[in-house]
Amino acid sequence: MTDSENTERFLLQIPWDCIRKQESILRSPFFPFLFSLTVHLSCCLPYICLDMFCFRVRVVRWYKIQPQSTVTWTMTWSCLCKILHNHVFFIFPLSVVHWYWTPVVSPPPLAPEMLSVVKDILACLLLFDTQYFFWHLLHHKVSLLYYIFHKEHHIYTTPFSLTTENTNFWEILSLSFFTTLNSALLDCHPLTDMLFAVINMYLSVEAHSGYEFPWSPHKLVPFGLYGGAQHHDLHHQKFKVNYAPYFTHWDRLFGTLQEKSRNTETLKRQ
Repeated sequence: MTDSENTERFLLQIPWDCIRKQESILRSPFFPFLFSLTVHLSCCLPYICLDMFCFRVRVVRWYKIQPQSTVTWTMTWSCLCKILHNHVFFIFPLSVVHWYWTPVVSPPPLAPEMLSVVKDILACLLLFDTQYFFWHLLHHKVSLLYYIFHKEHHIYTTPFSLTTENTNFWEILSLSFFTTLNSALLDCHPLTDMLFAVINMYLSVEAHSGYEFPWSPHKLVPFGLYGGAQHHDLHHQKFKVNYAPYFTHWDRLFGTLQEKSRNTETLKRQ
């Protein structure tokens, strides 16, 4: 192992050792539930604050994709209640079932290599993107599936951060299943698994945030390979475009990709 590889492993080993010391918490049936809820709301919080100041601070409104829209306290409270309901009545019971049926395995003593973490997270994101694209496309093309399982997510044509999990229990279960399955298929290190969960939740919230900043992910990934908030915002407006959650290749292949709306820049300048 080279010196650079040793350094990379050491950088991950420190936080991994700290996590391993909390093994009793990690094995608790409450941990997945609390981890998911805490990370999700933490990702939403900055955007909730932006929504509060959007119509008071002009510079914030400049970065809003649909600057004419308003996120009210009623909308915020409704979505927050839905998130808590999904976590308490669906994610927590699933966590208990998973805890009961999963054999107790001690976490590995060594942290993964940095390159391995990056490759596994990218692979998990690409797999999730593929799975959700076809799930999403199916639930829009089959009217019965749309009206029973997915329509609730499209109540708001102007998405904001808390609408990310403002959805039916079936969608929550499906996405949780994809996330868990991908880590298992790739045999990811537990630390990689946790990092993937955090990144996946952040990217999902960012896609629903309703804001486009110079540092937004789709502006950092070259060649238009990543859709981001602008991409998903158009999906909520027009319903029949931009089905992929993150990347753009599946929408390009299926002819469902739509780029930035020309009306957006006009509205921002008003």
